[in-house]
Amino acid sequence: MGDNMKIKVIDEAHEKDLETSVNSFLQELESEVIDIKFQVALSVDNNEQIYCFSAMIIYR
Repeated sequence: MGDNMKIKVIDEAHEKDLETSVNSFLQELESEVIDIKFQVALSVDNNEQIYCFSAMIIYR
């Protein structure tokens, strides 16, 4: 049971903030990283573009 995979999802409004958050998480992580998935979502609200940058870190 100690070999189960886990995930951490990080969501930020700016690309650099996501980079900082992911790097901070990885620096403190004492486990093996299996994979990192990255995604960008875009929406428009009152002619303003809203971005959502997210990463899912799969680790053991």
